[in-house]
Amino acid sequence: MAYVPAIIGMCAIIYLLYVRRRESLVYRLFLVMLLLVVAWLFSQMLSFFVDDDLSLTLLRLSVAFSCLAMPMFVVFSTVFSLNLSHMSRRLYVFASVLFVPSVIFALLSLSPFMITGVFNEGIHQHIETTYIYEMQGYYSMIYSALAIATLIRNLMDHSFGGERRAQQLLIIGFCFPLAVNGLFYFIFPVDILLAQFLLPITFFVTALVITYAIVKHKLFDVRAAAVRTLAYILSLGALAAIYFASAYLASVVFFQGNTTTGISFSPVNIAMALILAFIFQPIKRFFDRVTDSIFFRDRYDSDDFIARLNETLASTLDLRNLLVRASTEIGSTMKAEHAFLYVRYNHTHKVMAGTKRYSALPTKDVEYLNRYVLERDGDVIVAELLPERHQVRRILNSHKTAILMALTRKGKVIGYLGLGEQRSSGYTDRDVRVLKTIADGLVIAIQNALSVQEVKDVNAHLEQRIDAATAELRTSNERLKKLDATKDEFISMASHQLRTPLTSIKGYISMVLEGDTGKVNPQTTKLLEEAFISSERMVGLIHDFLNVSRIQTGKFMLEKEPLDLVKIVDEEVNSLVLTAQSRGLELQLSTKLKKLVVELDQTKMRQVIMNFIDNALYYSPSEKKVTVTLATRGDRIEFRVKDEGIGVPKKEQAELFKKFYRASNARIRRPDGTGVGLFLAKKVIASHNGGVIFESTEGKGSTFGFWLPMPADDKVKTSRK
Repeated sequence: MAYVPAIIGMCAIIYLLYVRRRESLVYRLFLVMLLLVVAWLFSQMLSFFVDDDLSLTLLRLSVAFSCLAMPMFVVFSTVFSLNLSHMSRRLYVFASVLFVPSVIFALLSLSPFMITGVFNEGIHQHIETTYIYEMQGYYSMIYSALAIATLIRNLMDHSFGGERRAQQLLIIGFCFPLAVNGLFYFIFPVDILLAQFLLPITFFVTALVITYAIVKHKLFDVRAAAVRTLAYILSLGALAAIYFASAYLASVVFFQGNTTTGISFSPVNIAMALILAFIFQPIKRFFDRVTDSIFFRDRYDSDDFIARLNETLASTLDLRNLLVRASTEIGSTMKAEHAFLYVRYNHTHKVMAGTKRYSALPTKDVEYLNRYVLERDGDVIVAELLPERHQVRRILNSHKTAILMALTRKGKVIGYLGLGEQRSSGYTDRDVRVLKTIADGLVIAIQNALSVQEVKDVNAHLEQRIDAATAELRTSNERLKKLDATKDEFISMASHQLRTPLTSIKGYISMVLEGDTGKVNPQTTKLLEEAFISSERMVGLIHDFLNVSRIQTGKFMLEKEPLDLVKIVDEEVNSLVLTAQSRGLELQLSTKLKKLVVELDQTKMRQVIMNFIDNALYYSPSEKKVTVTLATRGDRIEFRVKDEGIGVPKKEQAELFKKFYRASNARIRRPDGTGVGLFLAKKVIASHNGGVIFESTEGKGSTFGFWLPMPADDKVKTSRK
């Protein structure tokens, strides 16, 4: 009967789908559709060999299955044409609308409202139907036309790539039975017997076309299906042998060799059935391993490969090293002639690395591949499944690449994995599935390496900028050093040149004041005294500038000698008593020491002492007190000048002893200051192995001074009043 080869062919295709176990929406819908078609054909075939009542039930079931198969075919053709990877909300709504009338017709087909009776007479079958049956036929024809139109539109779409020739055959196989049956059932009606004969014949042709597409274009791994089938046959054969051997042994032991006893209902047989059920899977796994070792000697374990690859991806964060290691691992496992990984980042930089004999991808080819991949939603591209003249196939062939897999992240292509021709029997569906499995791991590892690479690039850029800035600073520093040296040289020269005429002026004024040139009236004397004081101040300033210049040029020298520090302090205080009185201030020396001999540079130490006292007098308001203290504390000699003057602002105290620095309130009170006195004082005290003393509160006064180490006993002569 014509139904048998059609059902066998469809079941074979269903078996191939099951063996492949591809997690794809298209293949799932394909499998469900074929199951409905097989149920439709099988129930109709059985209706010929049973009594009329059961035949009526089977015919009603066959019509119900056909009603459900039609909308499933439309949904499948839509998903197949759009190359969808999952059901969207819009597609769910579309499928629901399609299935509503189908479910209604299916329910009606199970009732007497569509087929009222059937009478079998040999191979002749007489069916009594209603007008609803004809409505269901036209409904099926409309759905078939919709599905065929969708598939043909996909066939005519020249932009559709990948597996095109195989898909053309599949479309032809789907359309043929629907077109033929629609033609002879509704347009050119024929005898019911001929129509029933045409139905299975057309589906048998469909099975042949689909099988040819599978074998010719490797849509399924037929080799794997054959090996799995052999494993099942061997497993079942082994179980049958075990069962019959166990049954024979049980008949001998328990039934004295009488095998006709009701063994099928005995506890022994039940126990054997349970044992066989438990040992089926171990036996099947055993034969799987045996058949794999025979037919797939070069086959790899996917779990082991993925584990090794993950370990490789985690072994380094250097981008180029990562690409080389990953390409080597993938290429060696897949037995590819070559393997490479191409990664592009920052819109301008690209990295390509892999095993030997791969060729670089030009930017123009990469841009074309990007557009093609985004149109296909990032599928794996197999070169031999593309049309001969397809541009992508030409690109892959020019680079001797058999498989190209896009690495995508957030809808963008970040790179490609390419494999050359396989050195053994060629790539299989299983290889493609494994490549898709490792894609996410590759993308994550590459992204991590890219992040590290970006940090390295930023660091390198920063290092370049820092080096450039450092070189610029060095140049500027050298220039400033030269300018500073020129300035010091100028100050030194100017100070030397100014000191000689000022000394002469000071001497001449002194001679006039002393009456060497004749009697001077009081008014002129007062003017000359002011000029003398100003010249003395000028000489002091020039002396300060000379000392600063000497410090800068390393020519600052001390000429130490044993001196009585008490006497020096007393003389400096006495020299400034008149100045203090003229400003309405009280200047007082407080010390219990009568004599304290220390190794000092007399000129420089007098200048320090005079500077501290002079500053206290200048920055103290009238009717205040300035106290000078000289004492010893432990192993130190301390000199302090305490005033009740303007003080120093707290935020400016840290800068006070720097060269040319003056506090803001000091500049207001004494605009003619130079800011070198305290700087020189600190240098002089430090040269005597001492340190400065400074305490101040703005608006309440300050304490300036220094401490010196107590000289050794054999060099010090100290006495108290």
